[in-house]
Amino acid sequence: MVNRPTVQLKLVDADGLYYSWRWEHDLGAIQNIMVEAGRVQPALEALAEALPTPLPGETVDQALHRALTGPLMDREQEAGLATTLARSLIPYQLAQELNELLEQGHRPHVRIQPSLSTAQVPWEALRVDEGERFVTNADLSVLPPATVRNAPERRKSEWHPEGPVVAVLDPKIPGAGRDLGSVLGPVPEDSPLQAMVAALGNRLVPPGRPFRRADLDRDAIEPLLADAARLLYVGHVTTAKHGLDARLHLSCGPATTGRAAVVNGHRPLTAADLLLGHRPGAAEGWSMPNRVALIACESGGEVRFAEPVGLVAAALHAGARYVTATRWTLPTDEGLRRFSPAPMPPLLPEAIAAVNAAHDTPDPVAALNAWQRRKAAAWESEGRPEDNPVIWAALATTFG
Repeated sequence: MVNRPTVQLKLVDADGLYYSWRWEHDLGAIQNIMVEAGRVQPALEALAEALPTPLPGETVDQALHRALTGPLMDREQEAGLATTLARSLIPYQLAQELNELLEQGHRPHVRIQPSLSTAQVPWEALRVDEGERFVTNADLSVLPPATVRNAPERRKSEWHPEGPVVAVLDPKIPGAGRDLGSVLGPVPEDSPLQAMVAALGNRLVPPGRPFRRADLDRDAIEPLLADAARLLYVGHVTTAKHGLDARLHLSCGPATTGRAAVVNGHRPLTAADLLLGHRPGAAEGWSMPNRVALIACESGGEVRFAEPVGLVAAALHAGARYVTATRWTLPTDEGLRRFSPAPMPPLLPEAIAAVNAAHDTPDPVAALNAWQRRKAAAWESEGRPEDNPVIWAALATTFG
């Protein structure tokens, strides 16, 4: 991030879509525009129809079937949608400013604070020119609200490159039905995940087999985070009526304490538990490491609430500087096999390994964007099923 032109772009919904942006080297020079709702709403509605997040009245299976037979899986259709989104959502004046920097040999960093209506926009994947996506020539991250990033009580954990990595990889959930079953399934020896685990070596905690553990409840994980460099969570997140009730699912049985009620023998861990503590009478919340990855369905979905305080904000408040999460419901590899009309190779393992690798670099935003850029280029040139954006475009890193 050092010496890179960086712009902060904030979007607000009102009677239209309001934009304001400022460059971090000149914070006093703020640009403001308003775009009429009629110009952006059709593109946003088309995006919602393409994504695997259930629409009102849909089941998860219906949403997956719709998405996996829709535009995101077809190169030409997806290019059309991504082009329409870019033309509708990227302000012309800002595009000119970015192009001027590109002509000078700079690669700008665009930090975006989305509005409720734009919460699921995959900015990295927007098609800004023939064969080029937004991420082709810029790095993009999510800008947390000022109330989160500037909170006086917020902690900021130091980065320790060789520190422990708390890996919670597809934990077993007590009493789980199909909706909270395994997200990875069997992990074969040739999986990128096995190579990832081997490369982490003794940095991986807790020691032992990493996949489908049944002992990773909140009381086991919380103390490990105090001295960790990173948290890598792969599993289930469910949303509720407000961001603080966003739920992370661990191996927590009914004997654990917390702010969510027990459901089918399992107590979910909420964003409120992370912020305020999960034990009765807790004086403070959890401590989070410098880098946190939450690879689960809509783990970054809090921006869709009027008060965007969910799992990402809780992790930032508790010490994280970088939090990678997802914008929409992620199809598991089993879901891809069931609902895709064409044979589909596993997609999640590569994405998880890419996030893990990015979080071990000095600049996780640029590193993850580089992987997304490679995926976008491969999708543009070859249109292979394994390069479609249903997984890679869902990922975004909040930096603050």
